[in-house]
Amino acid sequence: MKLYEIAHSRSGDKGNISNITLIAYELSTYHTLASAVTAGRVKAWLGNRVHGEVQRFELPQLGALNFVLLNALAGGVTASTALDAHGKSLSSFLLEMEI
Repeated sequence: MKLYEIAHSRSGDKGNISNITLIAYELSTYHTLASAVTAGRVKAWLGNRVHGEVQRFELPQLGALNFVLLNALAGGVTASTALDAHGKSLSSFLLEMEI
């Protein structure tokens, strides 16, 4: 199944750091997300879009995982020539991952 079938996401940015929060539609599927969506899998899925470390923070009470992507915005919004300098589309791209 794809992540969008059991979760939605939000993203944000600060400088050259992007973050993606993956939120289960139902709290009962949080454990599926937590076991299947690791920091390593997210980094591999995003490929060369993220040049630094991916950190994962768990929010079980909310049924959410927050991923912090370091060195992910080509120098930051004001320095980047990227079409999506804020990294907003990264959250949609993550939802396409198969688990």
